Amino acid sequence: MKSFPAILPLMKYFRCAVCSNQVFFANSHCVKCQTALGYIASEKDMGCFTKHSDTLWLALNHELQDKRYKPCYNYQHHQVCNWMVPANSHEIYCESCLLTHTIPNLDNPDHVVYWARLEHAKRRFLYLMQRLNIMPRPKRSDDDRLGLRFDFLMPTENTPVMTGHANGVITLNASEADVIYRETTRIKMGENYRTLLGHFRHESGHYYFDLMKDAHPELIDEFRALFGDERQDYNEALKRHYEDGAPRNWDESFVSSYASTHPWEDWAETWAHYLHMMDTLETAYHAGLVIKTDKMGLNNLELNENPIGAQDFDLLLQHWLTLTFNLNALNRSMGLEDAYPFTLSAPVLEKLRFIHHKLLHIAFNHQQTIHTV
Repeated sequence: MKSFPAILPLMKYFRCAVCSNQVFFANSHCVKCQTALGYIASEKDMGCFTKHSDTLWLALNHELQDKRYKPCYNYQHHQVCNWMVPANSHEIYCESCLLTHTIPNLDNPDHVVYWARLEHAKRRFLYLMQRLNIMPRPKRSDDDRLGLRFDFLMPTENTPVMTGHANGVITLNASEADVIYRETTRIKMGENYRTLLGHFRHESGHYYFDLMKDAHPELIDEFRALFGDERQDYNEALKRHYEDGAPRNWDESFVSSYASTHPWEDWAETWAHYLHMMDTLETAYHAGLVIKTDKMGLNNLELNENPIGAQDFDLLLQHWLTLTFNLNALNRSMGLEDAYPFTLSAPVLEKLRFIHHKLLHIAFNHQQTIHTV
């Protein structure tokens, strides 16, 4: 197995502190030396541990030498988590699991699998939120406007479940964790992209829009100039979309056909797209990915700075287009669908630029909005 030097702080490329073997974000143990692993949210890093007891693990990482942690309750008892909690914390759940409010009935073994897949996608979503300094905190009550809560619900014959967001509560139809159900729905809905991670990123867009609107009302006019007036009737817009479909030329102004439904959905789709871009670009940056070509019409790629926090959005966009062009070409060589089945029109680029400059660098700087009570 290939190992990575200790000096590389790779995103989603982590190393075992004991044997230097590559480990991954979802791992609970090193496949080479079997050392126990766990993600430490405060450090944004994977920790290696020696177990003194079920609830006392000592970190082996040099920079965390002998710090004490305990596995999240859902790590220890359900194996659907791999995050750690400081040993002296009164919490038994990690920062990710504290956001989960409702889970499916675990008497059904399939539901345990679905729950695990949902939690895995949620942790990947939250990792980027940490990197962007907009990590949400748990919703403390129904009236808490700043916190976030996740409800993972299984539909029944008489009780359908609609994935969506309302007042800081993100509800996900847990059936989306069934690959066959999700792919069938994707084809039925005419979507070119549908993943669990995409659901988390899309629905979080509604949550962060509410935070932005409340904390920074000065941005709403610019928002409306780009995305439209969100005060229009949402239910009527949704009904019109499902009855008539998207406008024929939707791709001239929107990142997806669903984004044309209503300004709220345009924002959420564009927000999710921005998160896809940043996560992938940062992974490419830490992996040291370089593309060099002398072919006419093709661009080189060399990421000289972390895209998180970078000011030059146009340069990030150039990197993104080069990266996704080559990703699609590689996928096609394998007989697979495009990894990136999107085109970005000029209006979409302006919306993405708004998110990059106005939202992440002003509205939620240092989590001031999220942590103000």
